[in-house]
Amino acid sequence: MPALTVLRQHPRTLLLTAAAVPLALAAVVDDVRVRRQLEVARRDQLTGLPCRDELTAHGTKQLTAWRRVDDLLVLVLDGNGFKAINDDYGHAAGDKVVITLAQRLRQWSTARQGLAARLGGDEFGAAVRLPREHFAQELAGLRAHMDRPVPFEGLLLPFTVAIGTAYAADLPGRPFGDVLRAADGSMYKVKTGEEEFPYLGTVADADTPSVNGRRPGRPGTHLPAAAA
Repeated sequence: MPALTVLRQHPRTLLLTAAAVPLALAAVVDDVRVRRQLEVARRDQLTGLPCRDELTAHGTKQLTAWRRVDDLLVLVLDGNGFKAINDDYGHAAGDKVVITLAQRLRQWSTARQGLAARLGGDEFGAAVRLPREHFAQELAGLRAHMDRPVPFEGLLLPFTVAIGTAYAADLPGRPFGDVLRAADGSMYKVKTGEEEFPYLGTVADADTPSVNGRRPGRPGTHLPAAAA
C-alpha cells in the first residue's frame, strides 16, 4: 500500500512542480529586470558613466579593502568655458563635449585601476591607483589628454579642464567623501589661479565651510541659506 500511495501521489507532485517552474523563472526574470533598472539608474544617461554615489561607494570600498592607501588618488575635473560652448555652438555641441570628456577620463582611469564618474554638468570625478613618484608626470599627461579640441560637425571645439587632486593617505582616517571634497577644493584653487597645477588637496581643503551644501564660489552659494 505505501508504494501504491506514492505512485498515486507522484503525478500530483509532478503537476505541482511543473506549475512552480514558470513562477520561479518569472521571479528570476523579474529580479534580473530590477537589477538592470537599478544599474541604469546609477549611471548618467548622457555619458554612461557612474554617478557620484557610485564613485563614493567605490572609493569607500577601496579605503576599507586595502590596507595601504598610499597610491589612492582622487580627482575632480571641471570644464573651462562650458557655457560659451553651449551659447556659441548649441547644446548638441555641449553634449558632445561632455561625452568626449567622459570617454577620455574613463579610458585614463581604467588604465590605472580606477573608476570615473560624472558629478554633474561638465564636472567629473575619479578614483585611481597612482604611485606618488609618477604623480606629476601622469597629471601633466592627463591634462594634455583632456585638453585636446573636441571634434564636432567638422569643427574642432577648443576646450580645457581644471583638475584637482587629493591622496587619501594625506587625509588619514577620513571618509572618502572628505577626500573627494579635498580634491574639489584643489580643483577650485587651480581653476581660480590660487594654486598652480598640479596641487594636492589637504585636510584644510576638505574642511572648507560650505554654503547651501556647496563650496564657496559654486553656483547656488549666493542664495540665502536654507532654514534649519
